[in-house]
Amino acid sequence: MTVQGPILLVEDNELNRDMLIRRLNRVGIEVIAAGDGQQALDLMLSEQPSVVLMDMNLPVLDGWTACRRAREDERISHIPIIALTAHAMEADRLNALEAGCDDYATKPVDFPGLLIKIEKLTRA
Repeated sequence: MTVQGPILLVEDNELNRDMLIRRLNRVGIEVIAAGDGQQALDLMLSEQPSVVLMDMNLPVLDGWTACRRAREDERISHIPIIALTAHAMEADRLNALEAGCDDYATKPVDFPGLLIKIEKLTRA
């Protein structure tokens, strides 16, 4: 899989973060990581990732708020965001999209499906 530049994984659970980083690296995707929503916004500004995988239940600044703030900032509003959440109800998907996410993936992550979403959002 070819993705131009790194993707940003925002996940506060170390085991989930490490597992996803390994799996993404294995398919040739460079990953930078953040553990909370504020770190995510800071890295979005400094690194300009190709796509963001955003856990929604985060410390410091939750994913919902981080997504809304990213969409309000013209320097990073163009960066695609995929919500990663254990909340699997249709209302949760709609809330993520309303917060500014471009797509939505439930945990545990369907990795092949996630790769399709990443590819779709990073296609030039």
